[in-house]
Amino acid sequence: MRTLLRHLLAIFFRLFTHLQVEGVENIPAEGACLLTVNHLSVLDAPLVFHLVPRPDVTALAAKKHRRNPIFRWFVEQADGIWIDRHNPDAAALRQARDLLRRGWIIGIAPEGTRSRTGALIEAKPGVAFLAMQADVPILPAVVWGTEKAWGEWLRFRRPRLGVRFGEPFRLPPVERKRRDADLRRNTRLIMCRLAALLPPAYRGVYAECTEEKADSAEERAG
Repeated sequence: MRTLLRHLLAIFFRLFTHLQVEGVENIPAEGACLLTVNHLSVLDAPLVFHLVPRPDVTALAAKKHRRNPIFRWFVEQADGIWIDRHNPDAAALRQARDLLRRGWIIGIAPEGTRSRTGALIEAKPGVAFLAMQADVPILPAVVWGTEKAWGEWLRFRRPRLGVRFGEPFRLPPVERKRRDADLRRNTRLIMCRLAALLPPAYRGVYAECTEEKADSAEERAG
């Protein structure tokens, strides 16, 4: 079913969008990683999912979307992990950590919710915490144009969507004595990587970030 779902999504995006994809070669052929993605639309998850050519990939999805029967079906077919983003959800994080330890790719939106501004918003430290617990690299990926897709379809136009995968990287270690500060630092490092991959108009509150600055911050932390 996962293979069929991926093929159906590929046909859908090929027929109904103008899709630009870059950096697929950066997706590891095997091994665990956290796939971090910015969040603009409900289309983001299926868009990225169908581009990752591995059977062991899934993502965390907000429980509120279970009310949408189509999205609920998609998440369940993709073995998605439902998470309560308004309260600490230890069970969901434990499930994600266990899959990472088994070598899966787990997708997660560091911002924790869809951006209402159409650009990056302040991220939450959950992704850095999960990366620390599972000790896995980060695979940064970004999407753009999905926030305009529904409006374009209503005008009988094919929206222009973009997806870009960056190179995997590892976060600096988190010291027990300064855990909260280190998690905030690592969260910002992740968001700087995403900002560097995005067109400038989508960088939002991380507009000052560049990949060079992220590299410099990682060297200082290391």
